[in-house]
Amino acid sequence: QVQLVESGGGLVQTGGSLRLSCKASGNFFSINGMGWYRQAPGKQRELVAHITGGDKPVYAYSVKGRFTISRDNAENTVYLQMSSLKPEDTAVYYCNINGDTFNYWGQGTQVTVSS
Repeated sequence: QVQLVESGGGLVQTGGSLRLSCKASGNFFSINGMGWYRQAPGKQRELVAHITGGDKPVYAYSVKGRFTISRDNAENTVYLQMSSLKPEDTAVYYCNINGDTFNYWGQGTQVTVSS
């Protein structure tokens, strides 16, 4: 059984910052990619940021320069530092981990940016 536990969401004003964390635990082999996705009401889930073991992080155009993804391989944890938040960043944020034979999602954490 694999569990992804997310934390760090909440309510913040425009221009504020939040840091999301997602820790993976359980039985799985080596993690290749770790990422964050988000889904706003009435919209499809979209990629926010993704990082693999040796490649440069990939960001959605809308968050480049404002968000930073990082990972701690020893702790099987991925982080998303979000700065200069905008109301359009409001969504449920999901973490994702994947390997050669698995792909798991977190339960989601709400991020709300007030104007």
